[in-house]
Amino acid sequence: MADTVQLEAVSKVYGKGQGAVAALREVSVAIPRCSFTAVMGPSGSGKSTFLHCAAGLDSPTSGTVRLGGTDLTRMNETKLTELRRQRIGFVFQAFNLIPSLTVLENITLPLRLSGTRTDKARLRDIVDRVGLTGRTDRRPAQLSGGQQQRVALARALATGPEVIFGDEPTGALDTMTAREVLNLLRETVDSLGQTVVMVTHDPVAASYADTVLYLADGRIVDETQDPTAEKVAERMTRLGAWK
Repeated sequence: MADTVQLEAVSKVYGKGQGAVAALREVSVAIPRCSFTAVMGPSGSGKSTFLHCAAGLDSPTSGTVRLGGTDLTRMNETKLTELRRQRIGFVFQAFNLIPSLTVLENITLPLRLSGTRTDKARLRDIVDRVGLTGRTDRRPAQLSGGQQQRVALARALATGPEVIFGDEPTGALDTMTAREVLNLLRETVDSLGQTVVMVTHDPVAASYADTVLYLADGRIVDETQDPTAEKVAERMTRLGAWK
């Protein structure tokens, strides 16, 4: 199975001189295609920096980040913006929907921004999968939090991205709704062959993944295959992770 995302000896240092802080230290990891990977770690362990560097939202201080065969670290900001728009999907804790647009307009926004023609059959399939059939004319304010996150997920899927990055995608949702969104993410991997990388602090959320990577002090210190919430919580406790 080919790898979708590869980080090789990636370090990220913020600031200079004595005030310099290393957020990532020599991180090397390969994320396989059609897999669901959760990234966990204590507060300040480098989770967000890992996601930002892997997704081309931030440039590493040293090391290489590849998406498929493309080296992100050699691209300028214009090219990176283009790449993120066409090849990467994002789902954040804040749903980041545009209030004045309908559900359908929010979902198709990345396609319009990149000048890509909308495949209507594919779009119908995505809307159906995320459970928004019959709601596409509504505005975000007319939807529950869970429905808004479904719109965000549909928007992330709209361009047929090589990878979807989730940053605490269930952080603002109640337990039942979070479970529904996690099931949807799991289904995009199993049914659509999607690759998902999700930063989370929640062992239950992490248990939906195939692999959990643990970050501590900017390094990947361990991983769990076929995780359960109990296994993940136990490992996190040994990282001193509970805030």
